[in-house]
Amino acid sequence: MAPSNQGDQGNPGGKRTSNRGFASMDPQRQREIASEGGRAAHEKGTAHEFTSEEAREAGRKGGQARSESNRAARGNTGSSSR
Repeated sequence: MAPSNQGDQGNPGGKRTSNRGFASMDPQRQREIASEGGRAAHEKGTAHEFTSEEAREAGRKGGQARSESNRAARGNTGSSSR
């Protein structure tokens, strides 16, 4: 039976399956496009700028998610004793 690509999760071979779309672009080109969008939003006045409180909260959530992810990867599902 011939191998099928249907149902494959992700892209295990690391090869691009299409040459269309943002995700298939070179990472450097993606950064350039995203940077242009950010600059345009700031010029237009619609870009969100985090307050120090919002940044602190986002950092806390990111750290929390990362530690939970690490705990799950190690098989430790119990809560932290902090």
